[in-house]
Formats: sequence, structure tokens, C-alpha cells
Amino acid sequence: MRTHTAGRIAAVLLALEGLAIVALVIWQIAALVAGDTDSIESAIALVVLTAVGAAAVLAFAVATWRGLSWGRSGGIVTQLLILAVALGAVTGAYADMGTGLLLALPALVTLVLLVISVRAAGRSARDAASP
Repeated sequence: MRTHTAGRIAAVLLALEGLAIVALVIWQIAALVAGDTDSIESAIALVVLTAVGAAAVLAFAVATWRGLSWGRSGGIVTQLLILAVALGAVTGAYADMGTGLLLALPALVTLVLLVISVRAAGRSARDAASP
């Protein structure tokens, strides 16, 4: 299936998000090695879960680039989760509007591009199916 421009841009943004999560894994490992953790077991579990998340987001980016629907679906879920984290960053005792915006703006752009890509893929599928 042909990938449209919105899908390609969304795939690049998903890949950048995946690489940011990889950077987070590296930071977590550095903190673990430096002994900057209260519980080694919890820190290791967090590193593993974060690495799995990074692999998933990078897989969504590749699949979206290739025009596969599961990549777009996973990317949409990822953006909704990022928006939930951004909402948490701007509310509560340690609220920080800058962090919330830093998380929310790219997630919103990527979400819109993914939805546009889904609609374009659906239109292409209908056109291909019609005689």
C-alpha cells in the first residue's frame, strides 16, 4: 500500500519520539550505574519496560512508513498516552506548563498527521476496491 505524505511525516515524528525514548533508557541506565536509585530491582524493571516501549514506538514508525495500518493504530495510541502524560505534567503538586507543552505539541501534530494518514489510506483502499 502506498504511504501518503502525512503518513511519511508522521512516521518520521514517531521515529524521533522512539529515539527520545531510547535516550531516556540511556539516561536511566546511567542513573542505575551511578547508584542514583533507591531500589535496583525497580530501576532495572523500569529500564526494561522503557526499552520495550522504545522498541514498540520505533516499530510503529517503520510500519507507518511502510503504510501498514497497525503502525498507524499503535502510533495513535502512543500519542494519546503522551497527551495523558502531558496533562499530568501540567496538573498536580509539581505542575510545569513548559514540560506539558513540550510533550503535548509534538504529540498533537503527530496525532493529526496519523489521522490524516488513516483517512487517506481508507480512501485509497476504497478507490482500489471499486471497479
